[in-house]
Amino acid sequence: MSTEIAFRDVRLTRGAMDVLRGLSLAIDRGETLALVGRSGAGKSTILKAINGLLTPQAGEIVVRGRRTTEWDPFELRRSIGYVLQEVGLFPHLTVGDNVAIVPRLLGWPEARLATRVRDLLQLVGLPADEYAGRSPQALSGGQRQRVGVARALAADPPILLMDEPFGALDPVTRAELHHEFRRIQSEVRKTIVLVTHDMAEAMALGSRIGVLADGVLIALDAPKAIAESGDDRVRAMLRPLVEASAALEGRQEP
Repeated sequence: MSTEIAFRDVRLTRGAMDVLRGLSLAIDRGETLALVGRSGAGKSTILKAINGLLTPQAGEIVVRGRRTTEWDPFELRRSIGYVLQEVGLFPHLTVGDNVAIVPRLLGWPEARLATRVRDLLQLVGLPADEYAGRSPQALSGGQRQRVGVARALAADPPILLMDEPFGALDPVTRAELHHEFRRIQSEVRKTIVLVTHDMAEAMALGSRIGVLADGVLIALDAPKAIAESGDDRVRAMLRPLVEASAALEGRQEP
């Protein structure tokens, strides 16, 4: 596999504090890397650095063969889709117009744009005939999140960044969207970097998991290897998952 994104000994500070310290990381084309860690560990900082919103004080970040400092910032961000926890749909636009924002800015012909919106809404399980003309306020939280994914994919970017995309949803809706996420990724095969504080979510969605603590990448491996880690800091992140499993087993009748 070829490398799509690379961090090479990156140090990034905010004020006098190191947010990332000596981060070296290669992300392969088409993989889903789930970054997990406590608040302040540096997860969202990595997404902002990939997107060129933050510049490291040392080291370099390479996206698709070019240092982020060599990219035109607008060109870089147009090649990356971004999905946020709160989605950020424009309330004065319809669902279809929300999805169409970036391709319209890029000057896509209306016929191509209409086809793309229809295809993407179908992909995320919101048929255009039923949903394209609706207001975002008329949708449930899970439906708005699906529209957010469609919007991020609209211009067909090779990279998708997702910052706690399912964190505000109830457990049942989250489980449904996890299933949809895996189905969509099997079809579109984007390079995805997903930030979460939930190890169970990372296990469910990531082809690899990176565990961060205090700006340092302390583990990077496949989910099975992470689950078997002996590192105390990784075990602490796994503990809620282990305890939930044990509680479930304890309730089962003999």
